[in-house]
Parts: sequence; structure tokens; C-alpha cells
Amino acid sequence: MQRIKTFKTLTRAAAAACFLAVQAVICISTVYWAVAATLRMEGTAAMVLGAIFALPSAYLLMAVTRMAYDAETDPGNQ
Repeated sequence: MQRIKTFKTLTRAAAAACFLAVQAVICISTVYWAVAATLRMEGTAAMVLGAIFALPSAYLLMAVTRMAYDAETDPGNQ
């Protein structure tokens, strides 16, 4: 089956991706804050921890965007 790609479905996909991405960023930031505060990290150590969290976060945001696009353009969901 061919995906439905209209302005309406792409707008819905973008909105769903933004909503899920914000939720993911909030959760990841909370975990980062908890780990950094528990280990009393400051300065460079906190920056390194942030860099460690950045790669999985970027992957998660790409997966969320792809999932939202697939869900909103699927003909079965229309």
C-alpha cells in the first residue's frame, strides 16, 4: 500500500513527533539531572555525562520522528 502524504497527514506527523520528542527530552533530562546530582558532578564531569547522554537521546528522537511519520501516513490509520 502507498502512504498518504498530504499536508494534513504531514502536519499531524510533525505535531506527534514534536509532542513525543518533548516528552522524551523531559524524561532524559530528569534522568541526567538525577545522576549528576547523585554523583555531585560539576563542570567538566557534568559536560562529559551530558555528551554520553546526547548520543542515545539523538537516536531516540530520530526513532520517535520515524514512528510518528509511519503512524500518521499509514492508510490504515486514516
